[in-house]
Amino acid sequence: MFKSIAHSLAALSDRFFHRANIRLKLFYAMLALIVALIAAINGAGHYIFNRDFLGYLNEQAQQRMEDMVPRLEQAYREHGNWDFIRGQPRVWFELMKPAIVEHNGVVPPSGPPLTPSDLTGATLRFSLLDAHRQLVIGYPNIGPDARLRPLLLDDTIVGWVAQTPFENVIGAIDLRFQQSQFLAQLIIAVVAVMLAAFLVVRISGVLTRPLTRVARATHRLAGGDYATRVEVESGDEVGRLAQDFNQLAMTLERNEQLRREFMADVSHELRTPLGILNGQLEALEDGVMQPDAQTLRSLKSEVEHLNKLVGDLYDLSLADAGALAYRQTDMDLLPLLRTSVQVYGERFSQRGLTLTAQLPAAMPVHADGARLQQLFNNLFENSLRYTDAGGGLHLQASLQEQHWHLVFDDSAPGVPPEAMARLFERFFRVESSRNRASGGAGLGLAICRRIVDAHQGSIAASASPTGGLRVTVVLPARFEEQP
Repeated sequence: MFKSIAHSLAALSDRFFHRANIRLKLFYAMLALIVALIAAINGAGHYIFNRDFLGYLNEQAQQRMEDMVPRLEQAYREHGNWDFIRGQPRVWFELMKPAIVEHNGVVPPSGPPLTPSDLTGATLRFSLLDAHRQLVIGYPNIGPDARLRPLLLDDTIVGWVAQTPFENVIGAIDLRFQQSQFLAQLIIAVVAVMLAAFLVVRISGVLTRPLTRVARATHRLAGGDYATRVEVESGDEVGRLAQDFNQLAMTLERNEQLRREFMADVSHELRTPLGILNGQLEALEDGVMQPDAQTLRSLKSEVEHLNKLVGDLYDLSLADAGALAYRQTDMDLLPLLRTSVQVYGERFSQRGLTLTAQLPAAMPVHADGARLQQLFNNLFENSLRYTDAGGGLHLQASLQEQHWHLVFDDSAPGVPPEAMARLFERFFRVESSRNRASGGAGLGLAICRRIVDAHQGSIAASASPTGGLRVTVVLPARFEEQP
């Protein structure tokens, strides 16, 4: 039974709170807070009233009873019994009056002084009982909670004084007072709830309005509207959320644009060699071209172009996914650079270009030699394709701040300053004299950046003093550990 009740309460909470909007959640939270505060205030007031105030009144009456005990014992000693006081309320009240005492040497004015216990009706709650606890005079409704004080004569109990607690004699007036207090608290609670509802409506409007805008914009963004933006109206958490949303939307819009450009560039790059191959094969089939060595070389060249394009795309996709394999070991970069300079030196000479290198005696690094060879081949190939005849490429390597700086300076033509930042983007080719029919697909420098990043290095492009392009590669150097 209890499990079913708990399950029902949990379902009710899930329905009315967890599924509610923010405005209702704020209202529920503030309502619960106000109810808890009212309950705490009422409970504290009731506790203080019963423990402190009523306790204070009862303690005052107890002290008054202690002051009265010697006079009752003396009166019994004088009369020998309690018959002198039976049915004599005047005598009873005279015995309950305190004696006139001096305060700081000053005698009070005539008339019995009033004590706090007199003002709270303590004398009306006293009762005098005989030795057998039978009522002699005083308050008749003595309950089990009454405090009893024995009256002694030569160590013999001759009677009792009973004090009924204040809370046991609360009358109709006191009940009406309590009811009026409860009604006042109820009115205060209703007003507080209404005030909470008003404040929630105003505050929630201020808080939820920007959140609602962000939610609607997120819905449009999820639907593919990447141009969606949210107006930033504040510098708080909601404002920062709007800024982050706008940044996310810009990133998604940029990625979507790059994706479309990527698909268009890939289709274009594949269409050109495939078109050439298809045309040459049809020409061979129709007998327009003869299957001689020149035709075969042309076909092989287009196949190699396709193979390199597909290989570059594959490497780039692996690098973007973080799956491009690297086997880094301690090695000397100098033999690898010398081999690359020697291999490409002949190709540069065939194009009427010069290739020079200024290298140190040794270049220890911790790297993947095959990937660095791919890096250098792409850089040499880039200069070989885009440098005018009569120019050349100069490579210089130096150690600076525990990093090897490799600077590739080629000659004219140069690259416009506005295109420098995009040189390492995939499929980007400068629309200038450096973009020729012999140019590649625009993937070489993009692959270079990912290889350098994987080696915790950096690569940057700038204008070369020789009139062309300067590419600077920075790789961490390796130092032998001291014994």
